[in-house]
Amino acid sequence: MSVNTSLEAGLAGIHAHTIFLDSGSQNATIAFFSGAKPAAVSDPADDSQKLVTLTFPKPCFKATGIDYIELHQTDAALVTKAGTATWARVFSGDAKGYIDISIGDGISLANPDLALGSTLMVNSFKLRPAI
Repeated sequence: MSVNTSLEAGLAGIHAHTIFLDSGSQNATIAFFSGAKPAAVSDPADDSQKLVTLTFPKPCFKATGIDYIELHQTDAALVTKAGTATWARVFSGDAKGYIDISIGDGISLANPDLALGSTLMVNSFKLRPAI
């Protein structure tokens, strides 16, 4: 069964997701990985492939646009392992997986080839509802 919602309902649903992201005692994070993306966000990520972890401020919600919810920009973090970022996972403040995103399809980096000791930050992070 396929269910379609209105744009307004989709945005309200995503806004509720920011409450999940801000849950817990820590801040929400986004970790960038090399290698293959797991089949599901519930599957563990291979920490040996983790390149860098960025932290969102708390609360992470910034604004609602016409067709998106925007999160605040992350901190700038040092890349701890050199490699090509192929996917990223967003974690809640409880360290629970929220979403896996492919680099190039769902998230854009100016250069996905990350050098050890370089810095990375996400300036703009927008979530769009599936309508």
